[in-house]
Amino acid sequence: MARVFGTFFLVALIFSIAIAGEPGPLQDFCVADTNSQVLVNGFACKNPSTVKAEDFYFSGIRMRGNTSNPVGSKVTPVFVQQLPGLNTLGIAMARVDYEPGGLNPPHFHPRATELLTLIEGTLEVGFVTSNPENRLITTILHKGDVFVFPMRLVHFQRNIGTTRALAISGLSSQNPGIVTIANAVFGSNPDLSIDILAKAFQTSDNVINNIQSKF
Repeated sequence: MARVFGTFFLVALIFSIAIAGEPGPLQDFCVADTNSQVLVNGFACKNPSTVKAEDFYFSGIRMRGNTSNPVGSKVTPVFVQQLPGLNTLGIAMARVDYEPGGLNPPHFHPRATELLTLIEGTLEVGFVTSNPENRLITTILHKGDVFVFPMRLVHFQRNIGTTRALAISGLSSQNPGIVTIANAVFGSNPDLSIDILAKAFQTSDNVINNIQSKF
């Protein structure tokens, strides 16, 4: 009996791990009610009788993003905050514009895998595997190419062409989140202690202070 119970427990554990992720919807839709005071893992649903086509529509990615910034790129997200109809559906997307030489800096999504399709231009893309290998897996994308960035791994894109580039990304969460490494490390609020960062990056306090001032 103990052996049977143990086998059943192991199968149940494996099954639960296999289906871990955002729960599936229990109805046709659950449009996010961003004004609700109810705190849930996601957003509460609007009354279905008040739902309109606009809840499932977003026109923001038809326009090129403003890339006049230090990194020369702009991400236009289409997450549940921009498109309430995504609530409970477990997907999102984004438009990414790049100037020549523009960089989408190293970052990761804590809740999503990303599938990027290059629409125009030429990109160098890559991600870094986890410790201890920290292996860089990188390649060059051309128009029409697709590349996947596994969930929670640090990744980047850089326009290595002479013209503007455009990519569209699909993400496996309605709210993927984004942690940009440089911003998180050097632009935290309040600041991480300079001595902590100097030791972590094996450099001087002056170097860290100079970097933090840029964020």
